[in-house]
Amino acid sequence: MKIVILDGYCLNPGDMDWSGFEAMGEVTVYDRTPVDDEDEIVRRIGGCEIILTNKTPITRSILNRCPQARYVGLLSTGYNVVDTEAAREKGIPVCNVPGYGTASVAQLTIALLLEICHKVGHHDRAVHEGRWSESIDYCFWDGSLMELAGKTMGIIGYGSIGQAVGEIAKALGMTVIATGPHPWQAGERPAPYVALEEVLRRSDVVSLHCPLFPETKGIIGKEAIAKMKDGAILLNTSRGPLIVEQDVADALESGKLCGAGVDVAETEPLPADSPLLRAKNCVITPHIAWAPLEARRRLLGIAVGNLRAFLDGKPENVVNL
Repeated sequence: MKIVILDGYCLNPGDMDWSGFEAMGEVTVYDRTPVDDEDEIVRRIGGCEIILTNKTPITRSILNRCPQARYVGLLSTGYNVVDTEAAREKGIPVCNVPGYGTASVAQLTIALLLEICHKVGHHDRAVHEGRWSESIDYCFWDGSLMELAGKTMGIIGYGSIGQAVGEIAKALGMTVIATGPHPWQAGERPAPYVALEEVLRRSDVVSLHCPLFPETKGIIGKEAIAKMKDGAILLNTSRGPLIVEQDVADALESGKLCGAGVDVAETEPLPADSPLLRAKNCVITPHIAWAPLEARRRLLGIAVGNLRAFLDGKPENVVNL
């Protein structure tokens, strides 16, 4: 059985191995595959039964040109790069990797928040530049700092990651409210359900943890920001297109938002002309919430398990059948 991994580098830049897949077939690993070159994608997966991808698209046209394909495995949770309906019509299961990054994404979400509140990186650089040594006082701070205890965090998307973020926020003394596509009853989840508009109105910090669907694209734009508290903080470690980047940048510049922390962007890598790069008080990390070694090991283990389950006739984590 031939197995092709189309874009393995981000998951495994050399600190893990592919032995789990190699035990099940002949494995070819490409570090990267041009995402806009259909002919090259078809050339690489031509003749193989098992396709593994992270960001390389598997379209209807590609599947039509690769009739030998039996299985498409994601090396990610998101599966929007695969035409799942076309795969379903051909009887090809598409399997994703849920749950592997809950702890690491929650951790980075809070790291972004704490950076906004204390400006740790900025003050570290200032100290190394000699500004503390030159101070006439025993301490100095450059810009206002914020304490989180007693403030309210509103979470949009209250699945496993949203709940993990909420538990850390509670440990910091925050009140947590949340919203999602379907209301839940009191006691069913750790934080109460409230409507989206109430999350926006009441929250000092709004944190996004919902999937990207047509109804959530641009969920934080000019209209939503206008309903938020003056001086609120926005966090996005979910999907870049959940926010309208120009609207967020404008709100940061005007002071409507006092800070934003983002780990994802509408276009990745982040374009050099992104409005977020020029905005005040915007902390940006390069899509690394999922990347700790422990999380990537879990991801790889689940992806291997998905393929093994498929070969055993009991596919798991199927998103299209």
